[in-house]
This record gives sequence, C-alpha cells and structure tokens, in this order.
Amino acid sequence: MGGRRSFGFSLMELLIAVAVVGILAAVALPSYTDYMQRGKITEATSSLSELRIRAEKWFADNRTYVSFNQTITGARYFTFACNPVTATAFTCTGTGTGGMTGFVYTINESNGRASTFTGLTGWNNSTTCWVTRKGDSC
Repeated sequence: MGGRRSFGFSLMELLIAVAVVGILAAVALPSYTDYMQRGKITEATSSLSELRIRAEKWFADNRTYVSFNQTITGARYFTFACNPVTATAFTCTGTGTGGMTGFVYTINESNGRASTFTGLTGWNNSTTCWVTRKGDSC
C-alpha cells in the first residue's frame, strides 16, 4: 500500500467554491439591500400616519391647523416636519437621512400620500400613494 493520501482541497475545488460564493453574493447583496430599505421605509410611513392623527386631534381641539408644530423624535432614518398651509390644510413630510437619502414621503389633511425619490434608480415617484418597493407603482 504505497499510495499517497492527500489532505485538503485541490486548487480546482477551491476555485469552484470561490466562484459559487461570488455568484451567491452577487445575487443576494442587492436583494438584502432592498429588504433593508423596505424595513426603514416603515419608519417613515408609520410616523407620518401618527403625525396625521396628532394633527387631526389638534384640529379637533383648536378648529385650525395653524400653530400645529409637532414632529417625531428619536427617528433613525428620517426627519419629520409638518407645515400648516392654511387653517384647514397641512402637509407632513418624512425626508430620508443617512442611507435613506433621496426618499421623501408626504401626507396631508385629506390623507393624500405621495412618494418622491431623488437620485434613486428603479424607484417610481407617486402623487397618490406611498411606494415602498423598488419598481412598484400605484
């Protein structure tokens, strides 16, 4: 029994393994990035819905949106602001920061929702709803 036993991997096996890992990473990384963005968008949509409820409560108490100046504190991916336009109209905006730069979501007193994406390929602007996935539209 004079045969040599080799231990480990051959160069060809190693190259195949590296190629498989590279292909999986090329497919998985964009999907993961999109998934993470969708999770962060939830912060904008839920916070804007909360601001709208606060604004309606303010209007019920004061019969005007004037002086309604609330925001969401502790948000990680968006900054929020509400700007009363008139005594009977307002618009609240969630603007993306950090890794969410270019995402802008709005809501108004009529529950009108809009999505604006600046510098983001594959995202469709909408004046009628909140777009939460790349490639979606209303």
